[in-house]
Amino acid sequence: MRFIRTLVTSLITGTVLSAQVVVPASAAPAAPRCTTVSVPVTAAVLLPMTMRGQLCLPGDGNPTTIQLLLHGATYNRVYWDLPYQPERFSYQRDMAAHGLATFAVDELGVGGSTRPLSTLLTGLSQASAVHQVVGKLRAGQIGGTAYSKVVLVGHSAGSAISVIEAATYHDVDGVVLTGVTHLPNVPVVVGDVALGLQPVTLDPQLSPRGGDPGYLTSRPGTRGTMYHGPTDLDPLAVQADETYAKDQVSATSLVDIISLGLVSPLSTSITAPVLLANGTADTGFCGLIRDCSTAAALRAQEAPYFSQSAQLSVYVLPGSGHSVALAVNSPDYRTATRTWLSQHVG
Repeated sequence: MRFIRTLVTSLITGTVLSAQVVVPASAAPAAPRCTTVSVPVTAAVLLPMTMRGQLCLPGDGNPTTIQLLLHGATYNRVYWDLPYQPERFSYQRDMAAHGLATFAVDELGVGGSTRPLSTLLTGLSQASAVHQVVGKLRAGQIGGTAYSKVVLVGHSAGSAISVIEAATYHDVDGVVLTGVTHLPNVPVVVGDVALGLQPVTLDPQLSPRGGDPGYLTSRPGTRGTMYHGPTDLDPLAVQADETYAKDQVSATSLVDIISLGLVSPLSTSITAPVLLANGTADTGFCGLIRDCSTAAALRAQEAPYFSQSAQLSVYVLPGSGHSVALAVNSPDYRTATRTWLSQHVG
């Protein structure tokens, strides 16, 4: 036996936890089994729609717990499986290599999922669609396995949708929130929206596939400064972000995604265990009102927004910007997440 990594995280549950992975020296995990799946849902004034996602399972074994992954605004599901250096940047393949199942979906209006008129989408309808996917995962209607435990893992706006879903339906066994706090750095967020976003109809990369101007996307070349930490990025990962993970978001959906999922006390209704993970250099959600320099400092500020039953745990990734899954040291965040999952979900 040999240690391949020892990491002391800042995962706080009242004490600091240690994460340690031990494997036989000769062990080599089998390649993950990743397939694309389309899931019918009903959302947005009861219209039938489809959510498309990537199901990734370990190369061998059949887990009964699955993580349902929700990307942030102007991202698609590739955020969770970046094709550049997947051994470093792919959340899905890393989890599969450690025996864990994930299902990363394109939210409605994004990627391979149904893209209706932008004004038909709201945060509530997105949460309703996710709730239906949770039910289908439990019923064995996605990939043929009836999962006994489902964990929501969100990034940014996907975290806010996770809050709305978990607080409304109480149907998940754990919630991981990344790239979010309850008090955003308003000047930075407003600046990013005003200067960094534009209607998708003006974007040379996304406009050819169609869409209406109510969908927004990032301006070309802006993702590195908006979503990545200045000292914790790989320029080629930023390029892959721009090329493969960039997508759109409905402007109307952002209204209640922000008001309900980010700044309201709705999160106090979550009864499942919660892990909050942020980058210390996430200028949109840290620095002005929220102190993300340590897990203890951030937990003290965020704890009032969660109930005792949420057993709030907090992890901070040093140097990371908004998109913690794409930081150079993102393996540390994934290790901390696996430690939390093993202790709070099983």
